[in-house]
Amino acid sequence: MCGTPLPNMIPATRVLNHQAPQVVKQPTPTASSPPFAPNPTPFSLPILVRPTLKLIHTSGREFCLPGEDGNIGRRTHTNKARPEIDLTGIPNEGIVSRSHARIYWNQSQNAYMLTDNNSRNGTYINGTLLSPNVPYRLNHNDSLQLGQEHLVCFTVVLI
Repeated sequence: MCGTPLPNMIPATRVLNHQAPQVVKQPTPTASSPPFAPNPTPFSLPILVRPTLKLIHTSGREFCLPGEDGNIGRRTHTNKARPEIDLTGIPNEGIVSRSHARIYWNQSQNAYMLTDNNSRNGTYINGTLLSPNVPYRLNHNDSLQLGQEHLVCFTVVLI
């Protein structure tokens, strides 16, 4: 059946001006390389690394989030549970709920998110009161306020 035209075949293209078609030579595998090594790509994708989150209190005291998520709050004499970001001992700590808010890393958004845990005195980002149980994105240099009257304020630092 050689020479019989087949349907759905793409006709061969002609070489114009008698130029020889260019042949791309693939590297031959060596003893040190695997025989089916993938071809290198002409570009590299950026590697996204989770930054470290710090909260810097107006007093200069720094609080680091030790992992990908945790609670912001304070200990009390009756409740010895320790939040990941423990604000016990800062001025006006009584405004902060025991489990005031939650911070977590959202990989799909490539950002830290903050959720108010239905705190008694509220949580503010850049002066805007957050709705409880709704995640909000935290950005570098955001102002984070726990409670009213600007008594417990932080600057968000991502490094």
